[in-house]
Amino acid sequence: MADGFNVKLARSGKEVFVPAGSTILFTLLDAGIHVPFSCGSGMCGTCETDVLAGEPEHRDFVLSESERNANDVMMICCSLAKTEELELDL
Repeated sequence: MADGFNVKLARSGKEVFVPAGSTILFTLLDAGIHVPFSCGSGMCGTCETDVLAGEPEHRDFVLSESERNANDVMMICCSLAKTEELELDL
């Protein structure tokens, strides 16, 4: 999304706004929410997260085309949102 997007965290009940130019991962870290990650560039798969609602904009190098089309997981270090809101299993 051009201006950013909202991310709902299903397990914690928290919500964060990811501004344009940032990533889900760094927005969560800035908010004090720890999530596992390693490379930060979509190459390792450590930050793979289940998507419960919304449509990710996949920018990783890990998922296959069929996994991307399923839209049920995403790499939060580099992927964004095609919808105004994502709900993640965090």
